[in-house]
Amino acid sequence: MAINKNHEFEELDGVKCGIVEKNVQPERVQFFKKLLEYNKYTVVVVPSPPPKAAPAPVVKAVEGTEPPPPPPAPPPAPETFTVGVTDYTFNPINAIFGRLLHTPDGHVVTQAYWQQKESISHDEIPYYEWSKPVNA
Repeated sequence: MAINKNHEFEELDGVKCGIVEKNVQPERVQFFKKLLEYNKYTVVVVPSPPPKAAPAPVVKAVEGTEPPPPPPAPPPAPETFTVGVTDYTFNPINAIFGRLLHTPDGHVVTQAYWQQKESISHDEIPYYEWSKPVNA
């Protein structure tokens, strides 16, 4: 059981893993694999379990009438995956804000890069260096 929602771990394919993200689309899986393997993590990817479906309501036919047509089948759930790393102490929040991950081109992974809002990670001045004098 995780200490909090930001530090999840569980067993994936028989290996205890730190969870990177759940319900991930295949394109994002490739992004994580490339980034995390570059940072020397062993990545484990398993299909996410399908969402639980509510049982169909039972409709009784009235005597002397035709039974109603069956409801249409729900669309298939999109195929998603759970991504984890074999280092079960891995915490994505700490890795990003602790500036522990780097891109293959040598930049520090930022939150925008992790969320794939930017295709290139722009190194930012960390919050703890904001108050330092410029000429120090």
